[in-house]
Formats: sequence, structure tokens, C-alpha cells
Amino acid sequence: MHLKSLTLKGFKSFASSTTLKFEPGICAVVGPNGSGKSNVVDALAWVMGEHSAKTLRGGKMEDVIFAGAGDRKPLGRAEVTLTIDNSDGALPIDFTEVSVTRRMFRDGASEYEINGAKARLMDVQELLSDSGIGREMHVIVGQGRLAQILESKPEERRAFIEEAAGVLKHRRRKEKAQRKLVNMQANLDRLTDLTGELKRQLKPLARQAETAQKAATVQAEVRDARLRIAGANLVELQEKLTNVDQQARILAEQVEDLTERLEEATATTVELEAMLERATKESDAAQQLWFQLSALAERVSATVRIAADRATASPDIPYNGPDADDLERRADQAEQQQAELDQAVEIARERLESIREQVEEHEDALKQADQEHLARVRAIADRREGVVRLLAAEESHRAQVTASKAEAERLEEELELTLERAHTATSEHATLLEDIERLTAERAPLEDKHTRAAAEAGAAESRLEQLRTQQRDLERAVSRWESRIDTLKQTAPKHAVQLDDWHPITDFITPHKGMEKALSAALGATAEALSGDNVAQALERIDAEHISRTVLIEASTATEWRMDAQLPKGASWLLDHVDVDKRYARPLTRLLADVVLTDAATAPAVIEHDPRLRAVTPDGTLRGEGWVAVGSGTLAVETAAHIAEAAEELARAQADLADIAGTLQGAIQAAEEARIDAAGAKSALREHDTHLESLARDAERLAKQALASTNEHERMAARVQQAELRAIEAQQQLDETLDRLARVEDQEEEEPSTEERDAAQAALAQVKAMDMEARLSLRTAEERAGQSRGRADQLRRQATHERQAKARHEQAMASRRAARELAKAVERNALLIQDRVADALTNAEQERARTASTKSTVSAELGKAKDEVRELQQQLNKLSDSKHASDIARSQAQVRIEEAQAQAESQLGVPVAVLLSDYAPDEDFDKGAELARLKKAEKALASLGKVNPLALEEFKALEERYEYLAGQLADVEKARADLNGVIEDVDAQILQLFTDAWHDVEREFPAVFGTLFPGGQGRLVLTEPEDMLTTGIEVEARPPGKKVKRLTLLSGGEKSLTALAMLVAIFKARPSPFYVMDEVEAALDDTNLRRLIALFEKLRETSQLIVITHQKPTMDVANVLYGVTMRGDGVTRVISQRMSPAKN
Repeated sequence: MHLKSLTLKGFKSFASSTTLKFEPGICAVVGPNGSGKSNVVDALAWVMGEHSAKTLRGGKMEDVIFAGAGDRKPLGRAEVTLTIDNSDGALPIDFTEVSVTRRMFRDGASEYEINGAKARLMDVQELLSDSGIGREMHVIVGQGRLAQILESKPEERRAFIEEAAGVLKHRRRKEKAQRKLVNMQANLDRLTDLTGELKRQLKPLARQAETAQKAATVQAEVRDARLRIAGANLVELQEKLTNVDQQARILAEQVEDLTERLEEATATTVELEAMLERATKESDAAQQLWFQLSALAERVSATVRIAADRATASPDIPYNGPDADDLERRADQAEQQQAELDQAVEIARERLESIREQVEEHEDALKQADQEHLARVRAIADRREGVVRLLAAEESHRAQVTASKAEAERLEEELELTLERAHTATSEHATLLEDIERLTAERAPLEDKHTRAAAEAGAAESRLEQLRTQQRDLERAVSRWESRIDTLKQTAPKHAVQLDDWHPITDFITPHKGMEKALSAALGATAEALSGDNVAQALERIDAEHISRTVLIEASTATEWRMDAQLPKGASWLLDHVDVDKRYARPLTRLLADVVLTDAATAPAVIEHDPRLRAVTPDGTLRGEGWVAVGSGTLAVETAAHIAEAAEELARAQADLADIAGTLQGAIQAAEEARIDAAGAKSALREHDTHLESLARDAERLAKQALASTNEHERMAARVQQAELRAIEAQQQLDETLDRLARVEDQEEEEPSTEERDAAQAALAQVKAMDMEARLSLRTAEERAGQSRGRADQLRRQATHERQAKARHEQAMASRRAARELAKAVERNALLIQDRVADALTNAEQERARTASTKSTVSAELGKAKDEVRELQQQLNKLSDSKHASDIARSQAQVRIEEAQAQAESQLGVPVAVLLSDYAPDEDFDKGAELARLKKAEKALASLGKVNPLALEEFKALEERYEYLAGQLADVEKARADLNGVIEDVDAQILQLFTDAWHDVEREFPAVFGTLFPGGQGRLVLTEPEDMLTTGIEVEARPPGKKVKRLTLLSGGEKSLTALAMLVAIFKARPSPFYVMDEVEAALDDTNLRRLIALFEKLRETSQLIVITHQKPTMDVANVLYGVTMRGDGVTRVISQRMSPAKN
């Protein structure tokens, strides 16, 4: 038996249908990383029943379906077909070739097929289990599996041997039997409980049958009494339903009338709401316009202030720079002086040339005389010393002349360079000085601009802070008045009762200033009265809750009335000094119609004139005919007046706070603009100062550089002069040497005369003194001319610069004058705009007040309308509640009647018509007597206990069921004993198979370990040898040269070889038709790899090996080589190559 082919369709990276045809022996699958080699191993495991997504290197099982790559779209299913050559009959199926197919869809559905026929996962597992292939898949060694083998628990290692020994199908049989046994135990427990329960129920049923016969007589009497009582109850309920219907009709009429009133009030409310909406829009528009004009007024005011400051700031400043004409005159003088210096230089140069000619003549004469003398003197010496020394001297002097001339030329070049550097530095320094002067002149306007901007910003900030202080004061005033109102409300007298839609009478009457005590005295106890509608309901509430004395004023029933009486001079009606809400004008007018306001002296005359009147003074003294009330009255009126006064102050503070908001907004904008201008001016001044400082540093650096270059030029000129002198001296020495060589043979031995030479020397010395004086004069003249040469140009440039600076200054002064004139014009225009804005603001204020008043009026009317709607709605709700309660009562009465009828028909079994005709109460009917008769019969029936009329039938049926369940219980007990016997037989088979396999694997492991670790020791040990059914397996490995007791101390390669040793031992002990190994040799060096390949070649003799590898030695021993590649489209492709049989 061996694997014949593997076909993949849509499995992982195998998007296209791909078939791998395997051969017996070793089949190697090679390819680069990520090309899909390990997907072949996953496909083999998957088609043989693997259901762990983690084992298949995925997050979920649907990940095995090709997910798309590049231009290839995702597929909807994955399918793998494994074809096995079963010609040796290793699989328990009558086919020489077996194909196993597994198919999975995107929705998670999965299918299995065996030779094209539908199958279950269990069928596939049982088919393969006889070949040692189970759920542990020990024949497939994937990546990382070797480490898992050693790190797994001993019980998990046991599963590998069980799978190879074919124990798994027996374990499944045992597990199946155990599950049946567990289910059977549940059935057995249920049968036991049922039979016990039935046995307990048999005896009570016998007693119940006897009691049922006694209860029949008593039940007849109970039925008759119940029928008569039910008839009486039904008649009573019908009469009650008639009364409820009559009351419901009355309530419906009242609801209809109130609904019409509510609809009218609602229509009025809708109309007022529309008016309020329009008034609100107008008020908001006026408020917004006022805010905008306030902000504009503040900005215009800020503009006026700034323009006034700019109109009086920045007076004209006279120009303080040098006079340009004077600089031009100085430049002309410098040019004239330069011409004189140049002429002096030419005269000095001509004189020096003349003296140099004299020097040359005297030098020639001296030279000739000296040469003649020296020639004669040296000729004598030369004859004595020889010609050789003269020749050496000639050569030395020639070298000195050449070197001296070269040094002089080099120094001349450096002298020109130093002179050029000095001129460049001087010119750059002069240019920088001009720039510095120009920038210094430009700084004053920038500084003035910064000063003005900073002052304006400070003024704007001061104005903004002032406005913010006013805003905070107003906010504190608003908070103070709100607290005042809350405190007054808390100190106001509390009413003994709180009624819905009833309000204190002080909410609807407001005294004029100073009339609080007079009004309070006039109202007396009525000052704490409540005003509202429907006094009857309020009285019911007061009586129900036993509330103390309370005064109620019903606004809906009082009529307006004023007394017709003549008042004495100085007296007036108190009603003329109070403001009364229109809605409550009638009752309040009736309360105060007889009260006259007068002083204490006139009060008696008022009472005497008309005894019907009451006279009250502003201090609260109330007088009537024959009585006087003095002292403070109730605090309700005064407190209400204080609350109203505080509300007015609060409204005024809120209005002022709203007014200042617009002004504050304009001030914020003006301050922000001023800050931006100040920051810009400061930034420009800082940038200008930074540039000026940089130029000053550069000028200082160039001045030092020019001075250094000038000093260097003077030093270099001295060095040039010295080099020229050394060259002249060297030439003279050379000429003397040459003359000596010419005269050496003709000179006589006599001592020559020195008179001619001495005279020539004296003359030459005098001429050289004149030459030195002329040189110094020429050098001095040249230096003075050089220093004065650029002075005229510099003065002319300075004059030009001063004219430009003066022009800029005059232009700046003109700009300042123009700015002042512009500021004055802006101030004039801004004042005109300010007046216009003030007028517009006044108009806006008036419009805002008008719209606010309109809004307030409409809002008040809307509030009254809503109050009326709310009161009507509450009345309607109460009537609706009453009607609803009436409807509920009617429904309940109907339900009770229906229940009574249904009860009569269902419980008593009598139609309603029969009940009313036969059992209706007559004039002599006594319901109490009937109830007593029913109670007596029921008591007699109750003394019998529970009665079961079907006791006999139930007893017989229960007895038959008990006998049937007893037989079933015996059958279950027998089946349980049979299953326990099956489990014992399976345990024996498992024990035998595992024990044999264990001994074989235990025997093979040391040999395989020794092959992989020559000189090492390894063995397998049982954790519980006394229990072979559950014992685990431990691995002991000791590579050569190491003494380790824990597998975790082994290296990565040693762990891999140890795990391979265990697997190969299992393979050899219980061979499987094929093995799949995925890069198991990746961590091995060449030596260990060769040892592992040797084991592969041994396994090849009995099994088929499919190896995923990167190692060339492994490829060399393969019979078939499969190349796996993946292009840019993400799809795996396979090519195969049959290899020649390996010789070694």
C-alpha cells in the first residue's frame, strides 16, 4: 500500500487543479520559502480528517480555501482527493485503489467521499485506522512537530504508539460503549424513579375510589345552592350596569362641552404662538442689529481715539546729518591735494632716477677702481692660491645671484597681493559704513511707528479691561439680584395647602412705591389668599386633608364693582395706587372697592363722611366706623413687592449686561487689531536692529582686516627692498670673481695703489646717501598719495548718500505730515460716523425696546392663554378620568356579568336563560339563608377530603403501567451487564496491542538513538508500569559526552534528532505504508543529516516517504523530485522529475 496521487483544487495557494503523482520510495518536494511546499503536507492531513485549524496553520477552517491573489479572485470551495494503492489489501475495503475526497465550502459546509460515494468523517477515520493512521497523525511530521513531541505530556506521547499499533478503533469502540452506558444509566435511573413513584401512588388511589361514592349526594345539594346564588348575583350585576350607563352618558355630554372650549382656547394659543414667533424673530433681529451697531460704535470710538493720537503725535524733526555741499567741497580739496601729492611723487621719482644714475656712475667708477685694485691685489693671491678656488667662488656667486633674484620676484608678487587685499578691505569697509549710516537714519521712523502702535494697543487693552470690569460688575449684580429674589421667595409666607392651578393673590396685584403697608393692611388675612377656579373641588381637597384655615378667591364667579362715593380733598381710592392683573381684576376690585388712601389726619373725616368706607394710611393704619387696626400686617404683600422690585432691578441689570456685550465685542476686535499692529511694528524694528548690528559687526571685522593688510604691505615692501639689495651684492661679487679670473695671469706682483679707489668710494658714499634720502622721500610721497587716493571718491559717495538720506528724511517728514492730515481727516469722518452710528444705535435701541415690549406682551398673553388651556385640559382630564373610570366600571360590570354567565355555563352547566328563568330570585328569596345552606353542604363535602371520581379507572391504568415498567427495568439491567462485558473485552484487546507495540518500540528506540547519536544512550520509560491502560511515556536521552537529565537542556538539533529517533522507532516497530516529513532536517548539520538520510533509506525499504526539504543530500536520495514554485500571482505550481535510483 502506498499513496498514488494527490489532487488539490482551490486548497490554500493551489488555486488551479494540481495533481502530484507519487511513487514508492522517497518523494522529495523542494522549492523556495513561501512557495507552498508545506501546503502539500496540510492537504494530506486535511483530506485524512484533520479538523484543527491551528494544526493546518490557520485561524479558522475556512482559511484553507484560496483567498485570492493578484488578478485571481477568491474561490468558493477547497477540494483535495487522495488516491491510495490498495493492491496488497491493507485497507479493509474490496478495491485495489481507494480515493478519499474532502470538500469544504465558504459557508463552513464540509463533505467526504470514498471512491466517489458520500461518507462520514468517522468512515474515513475507521478506514485508515487499520493502517496506523489516526487523529494524532503520527505519520505526518509537520514543521515544529518535533519540538511538540518532546514538549508534550507523557500521555500524549502514548497516543503516537497507540495510533501506530491500531488501538484507536478499539478506543473508539470503548468510548462508544461507555457513552451508551452513560445514556443507559440515565434511562435506568428514570425507570427506577418511575416504578417507585407508581408503586407509591397505588394505595392512595384505592382509598380515593371509596370516598368518591360518598361525595355524590353532597355535591347535588351544593349545586342547587350555587345555582340559586348565581341567579341572584346575575340580576344584581345587570341592575348595576344600568346605573353605570346612565352616569356615563352625563359625563360624555360634559366632556363634549369642555372639548369645544378647549379647542377654542387651543386655537387662540396657536395664533398667539405664531405672533410670538414673529415677535421673537423681530426682537432677535433688532437685538442682533443692536449688538452689531454697539460693536461698530466701540470700533468707531477706538478709531477716533487712535486718529486723535496720531494727529497730534510725531512732530517734525530737523535733519542733523552732515552738509552734502561741504562734503563736495572737501572732495574737491581732496582731489586737488591728491594731484599735488601725485606731482610730488613724480618729482621725487625723477629726482630718485637722477640720483640713481649718479649712483650707477659712481658705482661703476668705484667698481672699476675697486676691481682694478682688487684685481691686482688678488691676482697676486690667485697666483699663489690657484685658479681652482676662483672657479668655485664663481659658481657659488652665480647661485646666490639666481636665488636672490627669485626671492625678489616672489616678494614683489606677494607685495602686489597684499596691496590688493588692503584696497578691497578698505572699499568694502566704506560701503558698509554707508549702509550703516542709511539704516541708522531709517530706524527713527520704525521706532516712532512702534511707539505709536504700542501706545494704541495699551489704550485698547485698557478700554477692554474697563469694559470687562463693567461686565463682571453687572454679572455680580445679576447674581446678587437673583439671590435676593430667591431669599425673598424663601422668606415669603407659606400657604397651608398647595392646590393645582391655585396661586397666591399677591401674584396678581402690585402696589405702587410706598403703598406696600397700606395694601397689606387693606387686604388683611386675604393677602395670603389663593385665587383660582372650581372652588368646590378645592374645598373637597381641604376637607379631605383636614387643612387649617385657607382663603379662596374664585376668579370665575366674581363680578367687577366700584363704589360710587364722594371723597374728601386729599383722599383717593387705594385701587388707583395698585396695578391689578386683568384676569383677576374683578375679585381684587371687590376686595378693595371700599378702601380709601389718606393720611392719619384725614382718615376720621373720611369715615365720618361715608361709614361704608375704610381708610388706610401709607404706614398701614386701617380705620373703619368704630374701629382702628394698627401695627404691621401680613408680610405677603411687602414680600411680593420686594420680589417685584428685585425682578425689575434684575431685568435692568440683565439689559445692561446685554448692552455691554456688543460694546465689549467691538472693543475686543479693536484691541486685537491694535495688538497685531504693535506686534508687526515691534517685529519690523527688531528685524531692522538685527540687520544693523550684523552690519556693524561686519564693518568692525573689515576695519581690522584693512589695518592688518596695510601693516602686512609695509612689512612686505621692506622685505622686497632687502631682497633687491642682496641680489645687487651677489651680482657684484660674481663680477669681481669673473674679473679676477680674467686678470689672474697678467697681474704683477707689485702692491697696487688705493688712492683712486678711495676717491671713488667717497664719491659713491655721498651719492648713496642722496639716493637713500630720495628713496625715503618717494616712499613717503607714495604712501601719502595712496592714503589720499580714495578720499575724494569716498567724500563724494558720502555726499551723495547724505543728499539721499536728507531726501528720505524730508520724504518721511512729508509722510508724517500727510499721516497727521490723514489722521485729522479720519478723525473728522470718524466723528461724523460716530454721530451717525449713535443715531442708528439709538434707533436700534428703540426698535429693540419696542420689539422686546411686543414680545413680552405677546408672551404674557400666550402664557395666560396656555394657563387657560392647561386649566381646561386639566378639567378635561379630570372629566376624562371620570368618564374613563365610568367606562372601566361599565366594562367591569359587563365583565362580571360575562364571568357570571360563563361561570354558570362552565361550572354549573346551566344556560343563562335557564338560570334567569328557573333560578332567578323571587320576593321571598333570602340570600343569607342560601349562603348558609351552601356553606353547610360544602363543609360536609370538605370533611370527605379530596374526591377523585375517576379513582377506579386511574387505579387500573396505573397498575398496568407499573407492571410494564418493571419489565422494561429488567431488560435495561441486562443490557447494561452486556455493555460492561464489551468494555472489558475491548480493554483486554487494547492492553494486548499496546503492550506488544510498547515492547517493540522500547526495543527499537536505543538502536535508532545510537544510530543518530553514536556513543549516546537513550531509552523510553513508562510513567506507571503497573497500569498499562493509562500509563504515559517518558523519553530519556543522553547524547555522547553529555550528562543531561532534562530534555529542555538539549540543543535544538539534539531535540530534533531525539524526536526523530522516537518516531523512527515507532515506524520500525509498527511500519505504516507511508510517512510525510516537512523540513525535519532543517536544524541539522551535515553529519547528522547524513545519519538521518541513512534512516530514511532504511525506511524506504518498507514504507513510502514524502519529504519536504531544502537539503541537497536529501534530494540526492529521492526517487522522485517535485519542484514547487510561486509566481507573482500568488498561485502555487508543481513540476516533477523522476530521479535515477540512488546508489549510496
